[in-house]
Amino acid sequence: MNVVRADPMLRIVSVIKRFGGFTAVDSLSLDIAKGEFFALLGPSGCGKTTLLRMLAGFETPDAGEIYLNSENIAQVPPHLRPVNMMFQNYALFPHLTVAANIAFGLKRMDMPKTDIDSRVKEMISLVRLEGLEARKPDQLSGGQRQRVALARSLARRPQMLLLDEPLAALDKKLREITQDELKEVQRRLGMTFIIVTHDQSEAMTVADRIGVMDKGQLVQVATPRQLYEAPNSRWIAGFVGDINLIEGKITSRDMNRVVVTTSSLGDVITTHAPAGAKDVCVAIRPEKIRLSHSILTKPATDNTFDAELIDVRFLGGVSICKVKLTSGEMLRVAMTNATRASAESFTAGQRISVSFATEDIVVLDR
Repeated sequence: MNVVRADPMLRIVSVIKRFGGFTAVDSLSLDIAKGEFFALLGPSGCGKTTLLRMLAGFETPDAGEIYLNSENIAQVPPHLRPVNMMFQNYALFPHLTVAANIAFGLKRMDMPKTDIDSRVKEMISLVRLEGLEARKPDQLSGGQRQRVALARSLARRPQMLLLDEPLAALDKKLREITQDELKEVQRRLGMTFIIVTHDQSEAMTVADRIGVMDKGQLVQVATPRQLYEAPNSRWIAGFVGDINLIEGKITSRDMNRVVVTTSSLGDVITTHAPAGAKDVCVAIRPEKIRLSHSILTKPATDNTFDAELIDVRFLGGVSICKVKLTSGEMLRVAMTNATRASAESFTAGQRISVSFATEDIVVLDR
């Protein structure tokens, strides 16, 4: 195998994968560190599962290299890679018990029976399935089957675990619980996990870093906070979370003050903008906008505007408000319901003002 000196545990270099005339993965490069929980996030058909399958060895790149601990594994068959994959449908053997499912891969390694029994017991404890060892998959809940699949994937102690939409079949509440458990297992083992998901909240919850894919390419790689607070494009801003996007032009700029003139808000003041940009987009997250009952009777302070409250949707901890500016532009606002009074104080039809801080605006030029 070709060897390259590299610090990352996994290094993907200019990988291309085509299916006929369709390019599923397009010259993609990425480094992932040992012990990192990395998420591949993107819409259906963006290439994330194809990339995961190339890491597992189920697909072979048409071009490029994949280095694991400095060894090029791009042409290495799946059973010779120190990698395991947990599938979306779990792929459990219905005729085998929980313990036998977990032990299956260990038996194929010709591990001594005493060692197999010890490893199975360790995995059962790790995923908290004590007392269920003798049950078969059809006697388990969806969450329990997911834990069995995870334990089986970890039993051989791979250097890297690949997870293909592992929580997609679970209901919302169970999925949230399992996300926490998955993160805790990864933390305890210190193993490298790579998860494929189209669920933004899932990626933000479990991952140390997220790579967002579109049309076979990585469009941004960042921590969850960086991805949310500092998207590098309009597409990323609209794809990750909820956001208000307003078109405008930069009309003034000095060291700490940038003026973006918009048709719907007038002048919007911010502290930073891309160098050299002119035609831009002002991006504001709904939770960054504040509502006030005060109607402006004098010239507005920076980024404060009159509006009408059109709709309020109570969602428990937050209320989602739709407000209409005097220009007709609609904004979405997320308001925390810290008290019962705060949840009830804003009703549809009220005249209000909206405001946001200069540092909470992201200006995008692409």
